[in-house]
Amino acid sequence: MVNIGNEWDALLADEFQKDYYKELRKFLISEYKTRNIFPPMNDIFNALKYTSYSDVKAVILGQDPYHGAGQAHGLCFSVKRGVMPPPSLQNIFKEIEGELGIPVPSHGELTDWAKNGVLLMNTALTVREGLANSHRAKGWEIFTDRVIELLNEREQPIVFLLWGGNARAKAKLITNPKHLILQCAHPSPLSAYNGFFGCGHFIKANEFLKKNNIEPIDWRIKD
Repeated sequence: MVNIGNEWDALLADEFQKDYYKELRKFLISEYKTRNIFPPMNDIFNALKYTSYSDVKAVILGQDPYHGAGQAHGLCFSVKRGVMPPPSLQNIFKEIEGELGIPVPSHGELTDWAKNGVLLMNTALTVREGLANSHRAKGWEIFTDRVIELLNEREQPIVFLLWGGNARAKAKLITNPKHLILQCAHPSPLSAYNGFFGCGHFIKANEFLKKNNIEPIDWRIKD
């Protein structure tokens, strides 16, 4: 059984009993036995473990985990210390530096953000080594849509940062007028110059939170 260790356990208890999730679980057991799958099994639910339901101030959605060895650890866009930040993450850091004057950190592990209320969730939570989107349409999207729907129900305002087509497709799930949706191009080098750079999302997110008497997010990453 999945044990996240916070409010998400009760909120998602019914989801883990649904047929689609049972099928997903069977698929994952086979995949982890026979293939190299990322992130490690114990890290699959790290986004939810680090950021409990009531603590979420902002949501950043990724597509699926990094598929290179040693990169993915259950938080979208994040890599563990000692791993070179991939280009999309480098561009995120550049945008933060441009908006807020925060120097680019020495590593790419985003656990500080997660502990500060940023839910860093991919829409699919696992992937085969070297094969992007290899666990797409296996059930993860139903599960992560449910997470977004639960957050949409919350009374306390949340900022949703939706970058790129896959994330922006989730905007339809966010119907509560209390929340703020910020959308732009993906930070990938292929699209960052089409609207990600200069988007102002990090400033806008904190302005919205402050306006709603919520402590703003500290976007700095400790060395």
